[in-house]
Amino acid sequence: MITLLFRYRAIILIALHCVLVAAGFTLAFLLRFEWVIPAGFLKTYIWTLPALVIVRLLAFAYFRLYQGWWRYVGMRDLYDLLKAVAASSIVFVAILLFARFEPGVPRSVLVLEPMLTVGLIGGVRFALRAIREKRRPQSSPGVRRVLIIGAGDAGELLLREMHNNSRLRYAPIGFVDDDERKVGFRIHGVAVLGTTSRLLEVLVDHPADELIIAIPSAKRDQMQAIVNRCLESRLPFKIIPAIAALTDGQVHMSEVRPVRIEDLLGREPVQFDATQIRADIAGRRILITGAGGSIGSELARQIAAYGPASIVLLERGENALYLIEQELRRKYGTLNVRPVVTDIRDREDVASLFREIRPEIVYHAAAFKHVPMMESHIAHAVHNNVFGTFNVAGAAAEYGAKFVLISTDKAVVPSNVMGATKRLAEKIVLSLNLKAHSHFVAVRFGNVLGSNGSVVPLFQEQIADGGPVTVTHPDTTRYFMTIPEAVQLVLQASVLEEARDKIVMLEMGEPMKIVDLARNLIRLSGREPDLDIPIVFTGLRPGEKLHEQLTSDFEETIPTRYEKIRVVKTELPESIDRGLSLLWDAVESREERVILRRLQEVVPEFSPQAALLASLRERMGTSDSRARNRSAG
Repeated sequence: MITLLFRYRAIILIALHCVLVAAGFTLAFLLRFEWVIPAGFLKTYIWTLPALVIVRLLAFAYFRLYQGWWRYVGMRDLYDLLKAVAASSIVFVAILLFARFEPGVPRSVLVLEPMLTVGLIGGVRFALRAIREKRRPQSSPGVRRVLIIGAGDAGELLLREMHNNSRLRYAPIGFVDDDERKVGFRIHGVAVLGTTSRLLEVLVDHPADELIIAIPSAKRDQMQAIVNRCLESRLPFKIIPAIAALTDGQVHMSEVRPVRIEDLLGREPVQFDATQIRADIAGRRILITGAGGSIGSELARQIAAYGPASIVLLERGENALYLIEQELRRKYGTLNVRPVVTDIRDREDVASLFREIRPEIVYHAAAFKHVPMMESHIAHAVHNNVFGTFNVAGAAAEYGAKFVLISTDKAVVPSNVMGATKRLAEKIVLSLNLKAHSHFVAVRFGNVLGSNGSVVPLFQEQIADGGPVTVTHPDTTRYFMTIPEAVQLVLQASVLEEARDKIVMLEMGEPMKIVDLARNLIRLSGREPDLDIPIVFTGLRPGEKLHEQLTSDFEETIPTRYEKIRVVKTELPESIDRGLSLLWDAVESREERVILRRLQEVVPEFSPQAALLASLRERMGTSDSRARNRSAG
């Protein structure tokens, strides 16, 4: 029976519409003449009824009223019905004026009939939906009772999908919302049971199996409070991430996932001009250095979506390079992707590659970034971050390519070698602007969550091992953003005309305490900090600051038309050619004390920490002692 109904569904719908249109027209005549139609008007009724039915059915077909499932009817369907009835009414009146029936159809009938038709068709549709929802099982085996946190647009869309898709096996029992004025209201028949602050009390009276957070616009403090209450409930909880609500203005159950640490940042989704970015990238030859790293690989993913002519992935590590190459080939089979294993420190290799591929845009993400490690590998840090950048940027200038440097907040008043090398890389880019006719820009931002070797994966490993979680200092703070957000902003900043030949700073929001980050990760794992997983403070590591800053006292920022992108107004560097030459001589000598001194000369704002200087003296003392022993032997 069900199979037959499905097979002849369109015929059944058309027949039902015929009956309802005829019923509306008939009822309009009966109401006009108080249930007794005069003989003359009865003839008019009989002659005009088929014309009205045909016109209405054609309009319904044009507006695709037969294609939707009635059990999924919503406001959009009602709007389409109103348009179809209005359009067909105009055509029907035109037919009456042309045919000149005597007597004519009464004007009151022409007014009543469309309203009755909309009421009958809309009423039947909504009644079928109501019956279906009433019959939906609330406590059947496998059906999970869910409470939705957030009675806004995202929550309403989730509720609608739960109602329309029985395979999801969700039974929504209610909403909670921050807005007290919504309490008591119903959304598609489901009540707003209370405020989010009273979540635990609501759950006492309305037991649930699961919670879903549907507030994509929540700020950090608001989201933190909601997550804390969800954790107190001891129920499983999930979230609609903010980025999901921006993709097409819709949210879907397929996007619901467990809460991640980035959800607690409370950062608003990036609003960016995809058309402008596409115009810059589409059909262009792209080179990405450090393409196997966290930022480099995400650059490759996002750039590939804009249709470049080719992407050359430059990376020293073959394994990381292989992974991103294979990912791009799977997703963009026709895209010209070329992996290149080379080292940016090799000037000849870099020059040869540029001669061959002649890139039009270069995104320079290759860098040594681990602060404590670079404190004990000064020569390598300078060679890679300074002279590697010099090689790539110089080649970009020679071939007229746009050059985008990925910088860091650690370049601001640097207190460690890594930060000083990145600050010098910024100066190299600014100095090349004075000599070249290319477009150079340096993009400066803070930490990204989940990057290779960052604190989040480390904490997650420590939690999985049962602890302890090691934090350097209880007051340490850092700026954070997600990797996709950082790359979206890099791409947007790179096409801003006001950012041309400048340092650009990404808005990082408020800094977060690292210890709070650790506590949140422990709670999200289902355990309690200090009770289940201890937190141990180990002291600041070599080169680390308690707090990072995004600009120095000698810099100011200028807003752009994008809220999260600001141009850093800074003095153009004096010629650094001699300083770089002396620094290169020091790198070749491998004398770390000399390298450090030369680095300070060309980056005068660099203040090495006492621990680094003491470590250098100790290493040099050990080296001198070994040399004397060899001489004595």
